[in-house]
Amino acid sequence: MSFVFKTASERRAERSGVKAAIFGPSGIGKTTLLKTLPADETLFFDLEAGDLAVEDWDGVSMEPRTWKECRDLAVAIAGPDPALPPDACYSQAHYDAVMSSYEGNPFDKFRTIFVDSITVAGRLCFTWCRQQPESHSEKTGKPDVRGTYGLHGREMMGWLTHLQHARGKDVVFVGILEAKTDDYGRTIHEPQIEGSKTGRELPGIVDQVITMTAVKPEEGDPFRAFVCQTVNPWSYPAKDRSGRLDLLEKPHLGELFAKIRGARPERALNTDIPTNEAA
Repeated sequence: MSFVFKTASERRAERSGVKAAIFGPSGIGKTTLLKTLPADETLFFDLEAGDLAVEDWDGVSMEPRTWKECRDLAVAIAGPDPALPPDACYSQAHYDAVMSSYEGNPFDKFRTIFVDSITVAGRLCFTWCRQQPESHSEKTGKPDVRGTYGLHGREMMGWLTHLQHARGKDVVFVGILEAKTDDYGRTIHEPQIEGSKTGRELPGIVDQVITMTAVKPEEGDPFRAFVCQTVNPWSYPAKDRSGRLDLLEKPHLGELFAKIRGARPERALNTDIPTNEAA
């Protein structure tokens, strides 16, 4: 077997797909972000049946209702994983079985996959996991919650990781952000996803973690914005792997992706540790 080496210029010439998770409270307008993407190049992965907010959008949508349909769509969009055995999900055999009902690959034309929402995907996955043998004790046959959550974590990670490998495609996972209060009375913002493993490991899978929220300035009216940097005044979940985004960005996915793919800003890396002048 011979390995293929890519030069820096060849790598830059390829269209790199941005993988982003966007979380925000209900009603902030996450689904309407679909309108900021090119309709002819975007597939709406509608898990919430919440297309009322975008009924005037002219793009194509699909409405998976089961976890099996979610897995089938993932392998159709991202292609097979050559490292997997034939009987495994996302294998070449799985891909061939799913694509056998199509002429050609109708998913090739889409450059962006908009998944609304990862919260509902987690629920569909959990429902499927509860019906599997691993969710029941071998000795008693009674439900085993630990087995269910273990299987759920592996299934969600496998699904997200497979979509993350969709070469050349932007994949946007939308989800609900909920506020919780810890034992010390502090407000903590966490993605609303079934099972702790998915919420804990998702930031390591995607390139961008963004909180969409209403920002209230000291003067003037509140406005909607993307919070894009890990260090932010509100302790919202955020991460920018590109290094190109400001703390606050306009809630427009088309412009956001263009900025991520643009020239890297000339910013010196600040490694200084602030000193306490009063000490």
